[in-house]
Amino acid sequence: MFSQAPAKSVCQTAGNYSDTTTVQPTQPKSLTFTASTDQRFFFFKDTRTEDNRRVPVSVYGIRAGFLFPPSHDRPALQGGRSASFKAGAGFYFVNQRIDRPGLLPNTSESVTRRLRIATVYYERFLLRRKAFEVSMPIEFGYGHSRYEINDDQAGKNEVARGVFLPLGVGVSAAYQFPVVRWLRPLHWFGLNILTGYRFILKRDVPESQINYTGFYISVGPSFFLENLTADVKRWRQKRRKSQ
Repeated sequence: MFSQAPAKSVCQTAGNYSDTTTVQPTQPKSLTFTASTDQRFFFFKDTRTEDNRRVPVSVYGIRAGFLFPPSHDRPALQGGRSASFKAGAGFYFVNQRIDRPGLLPNTSESVTRRLRIATVYYERFLLRRKAFEVSMPIEFGYGHSRYEINDDQAGKNEVARGVFLPLGVGVSAAYQFPVVRWLRPLHWFGLNILTGYRFILKRDVPESQINYTGFYISVGPSFFLENLTADVKRWRQKRRKSQ
């Protein structure tokens, strides 16, 4: 929903794992913890160039939740990391300088926009094939905004604040690098792309030209936490057997 400057870092799921050197379908028997950093490009309707083109705004965040095992067989979910969906919560923030006087009522100066957004998300997996996966995240959030005049001499810097409710739907695709026996940590990493559209159910300053509705996109490297966790568990078990 809300959404990476050039790249984002994603920590996917941590928990049950099947060694990808012999890929076999594995269904977790319990919930698996998942966490990720999240950096996206937001395209706000109120942030444009002089020729009226939208300018991407960097949004930074983190989210955490659980991966849920499938309750029934789904042919599209095959490979070494079978799971039905993820669900959890996230937090995002934006600090943006806006040099467009008049966006807010009764203001002629540039302002700094500060956004803080808490979200809950549900992300259903559409396809999982070995090291490749496609999912559809749906996010709903509660946001707080604050606008300050960029003038230290002003007696009152804050000019407006409000609450807004965003809803977003997107599509995400991730790929993890293969296992290399002499460089096993390589498969802890991969690539991720996320794109979607964000709707604003309630605007923070209705009488202004502020509008957060629009597209978002994220493209960049990913870090798969569950592969690191699984390797640590594997090394520990191997060490115990050798003792």
